[in-house]
Amino acid sequence: MAPTAPHETPAFVDIHCHLLPGIDDGSRSWEESLAMAQQMVDDGTDTVTVTPHQLGNYTATTGQTIRHRTHQLQQWLNANGVQLQVLPGADVRIDSDMIDRLRSGDCLSLADRRRHVLLELPHELYQPLEPVLEQLDRIGMVGILSHPERNRGIMRQPQVIESLVRAGCLMQVTADSFVGEFGNEPEQLGRYIVENGWCHFLATDAHGSKKRPPRLRRAFELAEQLVGRPLAEAMCCDNPRAVAEGRDIDALPAVRTNSNSGWLQQAAGFLFGRRAA
Repeated sequence: MAPTAPHETPAFVDIHCHLLPGIDDGSRSWEESLAMAQQMVDDGTDTVTVTPHQLGNYTATTGQTIRHRTHQLQQWLNANGVQLQVLPGADVRIDSDMIDRLRSGDCLSLADRRRHVLLELPHELYQPLEPVLEQLDRIGMVGILSHPERNRGIMRQPQVIESLVRAGCLMQVTADSFVGEFGNEPEQLGRYIVENGWCHFLATDAHGSKKRPPRLRRAFELAEQLVGRPLAEAMCCDNPRAVAEGRDIDALPAVRTNSNSGWLQQAAGFLFGRRAA
């Protein structure tokens, strides 16, 4: 990739998107996937890891199915002139046979690199993840927790975020949560995670071309305002590209010291004060 000019935004990479048609609750058709892919390109994204649900309610979705349909989707986009690289992956519900299926390759790591795994908790509760992180480490994989800001259990105890990050868990905040599309609490918690320097990825978690479309630029621009350009690029460009290429991510840049500390204090008071009430 050619180096960008000093003020030119690098291309975005999305590590969480339900772009494959007819496989889960995401895109319903090849035409909708085509529309979503064009939206991503228009928004500045050049690479996406598709992440259909696996395990939980989607135990029958196999790794080979995802790989095959990803290949078909790439051919479909190429034939229609949409310049988007599509890589296989999965949004993996934490389940009793997850480690065995990851080890066999039936559950997919992101970009199928056998390095990073997108982990999904049940939306209504939090369960300790340290044992899961240790199991992943033993098979050479790193966990990325998807949309912690929308998990009801974490909303009740947001202090677990810092301890999970210290335990080696990477965090992926949903772009639409960050800009307020999912309501006040996910917005507050998402910004709290980002402004503390605990967010490694902003991603779309897009599910359609009209409802929950794939938008990263708004979140990138807000992150640039709140925490500075280096961290915004790390979350939207550098870190997700490292994952797509199977590389370790670098340490996060420091949060810009002149960021909106008033917002951060307000969010902390809202989250922790409300839980203690």
